[in-house]
Amino acid sequence: MAQKLSRRQRIRFAIRRKVSGTAQKPRLSVFRSNTDIYAQLIDDDKGVTLAAASSKEKDIAAQKATKTEKSRLVGASLARKATALGLGTCVFDRGGYLYHGRVKAVAEGAREGGLAF
Repeated sequence: MAQKLSRRQRIRFAIRRKVSGTAQKPRLSVFRSNTDIYAQLIDDDKGVTLAAASSKEKDIAAQKATKTEKSRLVGASLARKATALGLGTCVFDRGGYLYHGRVKAVAEGAREGGLAF
């Protein structure tokens, strides 16, 4: 298990060297645990989180859906919060995970909600 985690860390750091968020174009960071998924819009210049969404939010957690469907809802929720802040674009940070399954669902949900990346 430690080998798998260290591999993800190496990939994550390689992505972070290339991807950085600003106030106008924040970084959409995804973290995936076994049960939940979390997404944040981060301004790396100031080191602050502008908006966040997770599958633990009451309206998302209350729904009877698969983890992938909830991930799409998390992306849509984050997109709504971003448009309320006046943000239309971002850069996607998959956090060392493969762009597949739940991570891809967050991205698709955010795109459907109006975020461009």
